[in-house]
Formats: sequence, structure tokens, C-alpha cells
Amino acid sequence: QVQMVESGGDSVQAGGSLKLSCAASGFEFTSCAMAWYRQAPGKERELVSSISTVRTIKDADYVKGRFTISRDNAKRTLYLQMNSLEIEDTAVYYCAACYCTVPGCRNGFQHWGQGTQVTVSS
Repeated sequence: QVQMVESGGDSVQAGGSLKLSCAASGFEFTSCAMAWYRQAPGKERELVSSISTVRTIKDADYVKGRFTISRDNAKRTLYLQMNSLEIEDTAVYYCAACYCTVPGCRNGFQHWGQGTQVTVSS
């Protein structure tokens, strides 16, 4: 059974930092690309950052230089270090795993976590 559990979400002031974690099980972690998405109220879910099996990283323009994605294959865990947080970063953050091309896969990924709330205030 696939499980992906995000943690680390919190309420912080603008300029602060948070580190999100996503513990994964039930699939071949080392064979899957991973990603962080986020969804703010009333907005579409959007890609934050992705990391391939060979650690090729793609970041959304709005997080470049502030957020860093990483993965620990031995721990089957995905991370997102978020620095210089802005009010606009307020959202539910989701981890996603394994590219998927069949109909029904959300945003091209097969597995999703339940999300962790990040709230940034002034």
C-alpha cells in the first residue's frame, strides 16, 4: 500500500524558514521522480519543484533561490527547504511521486500525499 506522509508545515512570519518532509512507502522510491506541489485557496495546484531519479531539479521561477528540494533514497524521504518565505507562499503543500502518463493521473504524477499547511503572515 502506497503511503506518502508530509510533515513540517506550520505558521511562520514572512522572512522565516520551514523544512517540509515527505516520508514515502509502498513503491520503488529510487525509481521515481518526486515533486512538491502547492495549492492556495481558490487557485489551481501548481508545481513548486521536482527532482528526478538522478537528482535533476526543476524549480518554479517564483521559488528559485529560496526553496531547495532534495531526496534521501536511503530514508525514502523527500524534503523541501523553504527560506525567505513570503505571504504568497501560503498554501497546502503536497508531495507527489512517480511520473504517470495514463488518464486520471493528477498533474502527471501517480502518487500523492494528503498535504501539509504552510501559513506565512506579515
